[in-house]
Amino acid sequence: MTREEFEQLAGAGVILLDGATGSNLTKAGMPKGVSTELWVLEHPDILANLQKAYVEAGSQIVYAPTFGANRLKLADYGRENEVEELNARLVDISKKALAGTGALIAGDFSTPGKMLQPKGDLSYEELLESYTEQVTAVANAGVDLLVAETMLSVDETCVFMDAALSVCDLPIMCSLTLEADGSALFGGNAVEAVETLQEMGASAVGLNCSVGPDQLEAVVNSMKKVARVPVIVKPNAGLPKITPTGEAIYSMDAPTFAKYMNILVDAGAGIVGGCCGTTPEYIRLVKEMLDARK
Repeated sequence: MTREEFEQLAGAGVILLDGATGSNLTKAGMPKGVSTELWVLEHPDILANLQKAYVEAGSQIVYAPTFGANRLKLADYGRENEVEELNARLVDISKKALAGTGALIAGDFSTPGKMLQPKGDLSYEELLESYTEQVTAVANAGVDLLVAETMLSVDETCVFMDAALSVCDLPIMCSLTLEADGSALFGGNAVEAVETLQEMGASAVGLNCSVGPDQLEAVVNSMKKVARVPVIVKPNAGLPKITPTGEAIYSMDAPTFAKYMNILVDAGAGIVGGCCGTTPEYIRLVKEMLDARK
């Protein structure tokens, strides 16, 4: 997919993404403390069925399960030298699941979870090398576009952009985890993210995970005011309550989620979906909401 084709898609109306992956895999039996990516490779049918359900619900873009398949994360499991092979296999699961559906597949990337120097120990060069290696593997595997999501700072997202732009010409979406006041967890804020990343060449910028859609209207408004590209909004199903066993329970039901997503489209969201706690049912109701707006 070219950047021009992405612009045409965005110009045709609000783009609908998929919903959560991790929280649904946990429901399907994935234990705590494991690598989601390695677990998916052992249970490909569970992931494939979830992605098919999202497309049936209306998702136009589905995220390949490559979220943490980078050298820095895979080192925790002794698999850091298998980046190319593992990413190719993960993308292939999505390609086979969605063949013939018309859905686009986004190569998915995220934060290493470590702070960049001088706030932390991670160097720019180390992070750039990790992202460059994974983007190369994912792009070669044949995805339609790239997305960096759940990013914790503007700085680390800029490193991802540097890596991605050096490897391929695919459209790039970027979304950060933001507080309700628009601040990023490791540095920067919503307005800075949009201004900086669109200037670097991102095709869309926004937020994901974070809080529920009921707390994001002001943040989306602030992003839209400075955005020359579509604003991404992919929030959780409300704030989770953690049970004594460590399970996250998301309180916002699908109809309520869709109601607040309608408000966020009014505020300027041009690309929408769901993050933690959402299911294909949430996406189906957001699709109905978008259809009703037409």
